[in-house]
Amino acid sequence: MSDAPSLRDEVLQGGELPRHLAVIMDGNGRWAKRRRLPRIMGHREGRKAVRRIVEASRSLGLEHLTLFTFSTENWKRPAAEVKALMGILVEVLREEIDNLHENGVRLSAMGRLDQLPAEARQALDRGIERLSGNSGMTLTLALSYGGRAEITDAARLIAREAATGRLDPESIDEETFALHLYRPEQPPIDLLIRSSGEWRISNFCLWQMAYAEIHVTETLWPDFGEDDLYRAILDFQGRERRYGR
Repeated sequence: MSDAPSLRDEVLQGGELPRHLAVIMDGNGRWAKRRRLPRIMGHREGRKAVRRIVEASRSLGLEHLTLFTFSTENWKRPAAEVKALMGILVEVLREEIDNLHENGVRLSAMGRLDQLPAEARQALDRGIERLSGNSGMTLTLALSYGGRAEITDAARLIAREAATGRLDPESIDEETFALHLYRPEQPPIDLLIRSSGEWRISNFCLWQMAYAEIHVTETLWPDFGEDDLYRAILDFQGRERRYGR
């Protein structure tokens, strides 16, 4: 047996961990296409990668993990695919809650959640309630989410408060604005991982990623495993973060 340290050991010995990790889970469709399978099979296989990464992130002691699960633009996909994706979401929320609970994970969500089908919203609310007493890692699902939509919704809330006299427009600063985002309690994103080799952020967490480090891997999401996660974090640990200084 080799005495060489595992990638996980290297991460734990490598320095500061990201407090908030976010992932754009890309490549399900291409994974299925390469195997001449229906696109939905790629999404189903991607579910396994979600479980792997949630468990690995929790075992490392990360505080926050945010997954870009369904974007505002995804509503424009064919109706059959959207329906299937919502069905998978319901399945995951029903079947993975016990595992999340055993790992002490807390669940949250952000986005225009009122746009979700009733069954999906109910399953989401039940999952959040079930895990609300946990104190481990917070797993946030970005659902019906778009970065521009979030900023627009925050601006709308601020405008309403200013119009009713509850907020002085002259007092509005970055901290005030951040308090009106979907999940104001979350820290900024430290590390963003994008699978499938695409170099774009796809309207994801535009405010929260102001100083995030970005790691892109060619691995398609259904094939993304623990070692891919560890390599991304090792990459993060090897960078010097200056925050514009």
